[in-house]
Amino acid sequence: MSVQRLLRQHGLRPRQRLSQRFLADEGVLERIMAAAEIEPADTVLEVGPGLGTLTRALAARAGRVIAVELDAQLVAILHQRLSDYPNVTIVQGDILQLAPAELVGPHAPYLVVANLPYYITSPVLRHFLEATHPPERLVLMIQKEVAQRILATPGHLSLLAVSVQFYARPRLVGYVPAAAFYPRPKVDSAIVRLDVYRQPPVPVEDVPRFFRVVAAGFSQPRKQLKNALAHSLGLPVAKAMEALAAAGINPQQRAESLSLDDWARLAPRLQVGDGASAL
Repeated sequence: MSVQRLLRQHGLRPRQRLSQRFLADEGVLERIMAAAEIEPADTVLEVGPGLGTLTRALAARAGRVIAVELDAQLVAILHQRLSDYPNVTIVQGDILQLAPAELVGPHAPYLVVANLPYYITSPVLRHFLEATHPPERLVLMIQKEVAQRILATPGHLSLLAVSVQFYARPRLVGYVPAAAFYPRPKVDSAIVRLDVYRQPPVPVEDVPRFFRVVAAGFSQPRKQLKNALAHSLGLPVAKAMEALAAAGINPQQRAESLSLDDWARLAPRLQVGDGASAL
């Protein structure tokens, strides 16, 4: 049954304020499933199942699926459409207010697979990557531009890219045209896979300090690092230059050119206040 017909059957319209867009091209499902590499014993946490199209595909492969949906009207449809899948648990709520460990269990390994509303991409990434019990991997449908930012390399890095790459190794699965959704968004999407590290790829003893320094560096991305760091951290420019020199970094560089290794060397050399993740 088509997305439009299913919505008409239940007297529903996509809610713009929730950025609801439903996958109408089932061919895209196979690309998502292949990237997720789901085994029969796996637990999968799905964010925003919508009409349950992806949920059904997950339920056919995984041992357990936990689908978290904010919209109460869609929850009612999900209960109807997924009644034949005893391995699916539907939870009504805001994923950002629910701890992953409470949903899947404090020690159970799990995957995250989701077609995310564009406006919650960064908060959802932070929610899972910084969780006390993070997933083993995430396979997400997100806005193409955001995917390209996440996948960037030194010379084109952003605050988001550094933050995500500190926790996980990102890989592009492929691009998905806007025509694959109903209603059709104004931009294309991308499927990305994030394999979460057990330990960060760079040695960092003080994670809040690391992110405070990274955020300071990107606070004025068009300025040279010596000036951006000094301005954001309230330091004399000479102190910022001293720290950069000690880390082997040209003070005239810009934040986008630094690698994770560069940030890891620089962070301990700067006096900073309390910090937080920049995701």
